[in-house]
Amino acid sequence: MDPITAVAAAGVALVVKGALEATGQEAGRSGWSGGARLVERIRARFRGDSEAETALERVADAPDDESGRQELERMLAAHMLRDRQFEDDLRRMVDEAVAAGGGPGGPQVSAALIKNAQVFNEKVEIKGDWNVS
Repeated sequence: MDPITAVAAAGVALVVKGALEATGQEAGRSGWSGGARLVERIRARFRGDSEAETALERVADAPDDESGRQELERMLAAHMLRDRQFEDDLRRMVDEAVAAGGGPGGPQVSAALIKNAQVFNEKVEIKGDWNVS
């Protein structure tokens, strides 16, 4: 997976997580408080692009909508390719979220958020402790 696609996928997962937390489905599970800031940064970048704005609102309203998440990921990647500062901002916020997810077991990924993720047959390296439960 190329770096922009990876950041876009992580950004979508964080938007979904924020939407689920807002509805109480994931309340209290996040150690990162930047979700609203991330959504606002995305919203500011998408301003004037009605297709992108619609994709963001669709995921915020229906976080379980897989096609909506895929569309948002596509929009995020396209905007990151056009705007280097937006890419840097999104990458920094994703890194902050990963760092905030660290605890005794390190960063954790919720399978519910990535249940239908695309899989690419590329080399994967895992460092540190790896726990599967």
